[in-house]
Amino acid sequence: MDLEKQPQQPVAPAEPAPAPRPAYADPEGSLRASDADRDRIADILRDALAEGRIDAEEHSDRIDSVYRAKTVGELEPLVRDLPAARSGSAPAAAPLYGPEETDGPADNLIAVFSSTTRKGRWRVGRKTNAFSLFGNIEIDLTEAIFAQRLTTINATSIFGNVEVRVPENISLRGSGTGIFGNFEVVTLESVDPQAPLVVVNGYAVFGNVEAKPKRGKWITDLQSRVQDKLRKHLDG
Repeated sequence: MDLEKQPQQPVAPAEPAPAPRPAYADPEGSLRASDADRDRIADILRDALAEGRIDAEEHSDRIDSVYRAKTVGELEPLVRDLPAARSGSAPAAAPLYGPEETDGPADNLIAVFSSTTRKGRWRVGRKTNAFSLFGNIEIDLTEAIFAQRLTTINATSIFGNVEVRVPENISLRGSGTGIFGNFEVVTLESVDPQAPLVVVNGYAVFGNVEAKPKRGKWITDLQSRVQDKLRKHLDG
């Protein structure tokens, strides 16, 4: 007797095997970020701040995220809306400063029963000596031009006052002594490794020496200003 033919079940077509990923691909962004990766993103953000694409508060927030990022995937969204990121790489950072001068006279500010002020747009020297005797000295660096990275201010106050004000986005350090007086330096550490560094040293005897940032004051075009200065020097 002939056996009834059983209907054959349709066989589902085999799914194609996924294409192998290249060894260097990292679509999930899980690759651990290096210091060079973080510096690349920080350079893009610095240029965006200088060009006015982001404001100072947003720059600060993003920079904080840059140096807390653990993976490349965390870094890329921070610059995704900026043109340098779309080009695939950040522009090479040019040196901000010329060679450090080891010699040269220091700038001297003296106030004896008087008042001396240095403020506005002025070129900061490598070293400044400030001496106040029953007087007042104000050094305002918030609009100054820094032609070198390290600036040293030696402040002496005897029955007087020396005040130093700096932008919020530079580094500020100091060391000194108050003898029946006050010596205070509010330490700052800029997230930009090439930002100017101001060091305030000295002492106060029955007087006051104070150095701190001036709120709301930022250097936003530092790189372009220094590069223009270096370019003029080379062309001349």
